[in-house]
Amino acid sequence: MGESVSVSTGARLHMGFLNLSPEHERLYGSLGVALAKPRVSVTATAAETIDCPRAFEEDVRRIVDHLGVPGARVELNESLPRHVGLGSGTATVLAMTAAIARTYDAQPCIRECAPALGRGRRSGIGVAAIENGGFVLDAGRPTPACGTPTGTATDGEDGTWTVPPVVARHTIPPAWRFVLVVPAADPGRCGDAEQKSMRAAIGDADPDVSDRIAGLVTRRVLPAIEAGDAAAFGDAVTEIGRLNGTWYADEQDGVYRAPVATLVDTLLADDAITGAGQSSWGPVAYGVTTTDERAAARAAGERALERAGVAGDVRIVAPQNCGSLG
Repeated sequence: MGESVSVSTGARLHMGFLNLSPEHERLYGSLGVALAKPRVSVTATAAETIDCPRAFEEDVRRIVDHLGVPGARVELNESLPRHVGLGSGTATVLAMTAAIARTYDAQPCIRECAPALGRGRRSGIGVAAIENGGFVLDAGRPTPACGTPTGTATDGEDGTWTVPPVVARHTIPPAWRFVLVVPAADPGRCGDAEQKSMRAAIGDADPDVSDRIAGLVTRRVLPAIEAGDAAAFGDAVTEIGRLNGTWYADEQDGVYRAPVATLVDTLLADDAITGAGQSSWGPVAYGVTTTDERAAARAAGERALERAGVAGDVRIVAPQNCGSLG
């Protein structure tokens, strides 16, 4: 105890939910992939008080209270852009948790810690991506009983939830790459605004869309990963993203939020990109490609930003196929 401990973990893509309709037995159920980069990296040292970046003071205080330790000094060495669809909140909080715990010679289970830290309520992708990497599909949670408003304590709003369990985890073929297009745009929804939008989307969700998504996952996404078929995978996740967008159309003014529609359309028009979509609430747009096409894929991403008339960043990143709290 007393020595500094550094912990790093990668971002994730959230490619959509399986179901938002209360007419089905389970809500949510998300699919996504773990990314090797970009990363968040933190260094923690045991302390008697809390010393950390102001933006994370509440999180660190919650972590310290949950772990039952007196305090910590936390430095953020690398950071993920916040609220853009890369899972920055979960990645940062859980990295800080692991680092602080290790300074006190503890090794907590991040899955068990996540609910107390406000993480993993609807989607288990962020936690599962950190645990084992790869492509992840989680089970969601039971739909609240008839007559119980979705989004109440039954849905975990009181902090008593458990992180949705993983029902499928697959290694992503090492030759696959993901194009990240991060436009200089307003951040995605979070907190109360996200909660309000999710309630609205669930209230209007068409159950037939869920059935179509389930078919795409079982008959196309999972077989494509096993076969190493990037084109089939990309085609399927593109359609899943569009179907998810029909649930959110009223909340984000379209199947994709601005300027993601232009980004996605431009990416899909390029032969180097086999699929594209919006990660979570955006504004990150992603594309599926391979190592052989990475130069052309980067050019497609830059062209997408130009056509959307926005500045931004384009990265070609590898999947993360193992746990990443290192």
